[in-house]
Amino acid sequence: QPKRKAAFGSVGRRIPYRILHVINQDGESLGNMHRAEALRLMDEHGLKLVLLRENVEPPVYRLMTGQQIHEEQLKRAEKKKASPKPGVVQKELSFSSAIAKNDLETKMKQIALWIEKKHHVKVTVRQAK
Repeated sequence: QPKRKAAFGSVGRRIPYRILHVINQDGESLGNMHRAEALRLMDEHGLKLVLLRENVEPPVYRLMTGQQIHEEQLKRAEKKKASPKPGVVQKELSFSSAIAKNDLETKMKQIALWIEKKHHVKVTVRQAK
């Protein structure tokens, strides 16, 4: 089964790599170091190690405070929520040009709800005989 992308957060002491590229909490590179040295830094400064990029050699970890981790999680959640979802839903509505006023108002409310939900709306007006 494919490896699932882990949630953004502290990896604790479970680091499968011997050599890591470490970035401090201010974003400055501390270079490559052994995982024991990275854990020592983490304990000394009271910070947490967070995996940033796993697919590079050596993998990139960052020392972060709990507040920084929380803020990053919120940013990622907002970004995910804002990104368009695959398979956009299209709604279609058709009515006659002789439609009654209250029926038209009802259908307009439905259209407004669909637009709020980010659906594509197609409206067709047929000519009344």
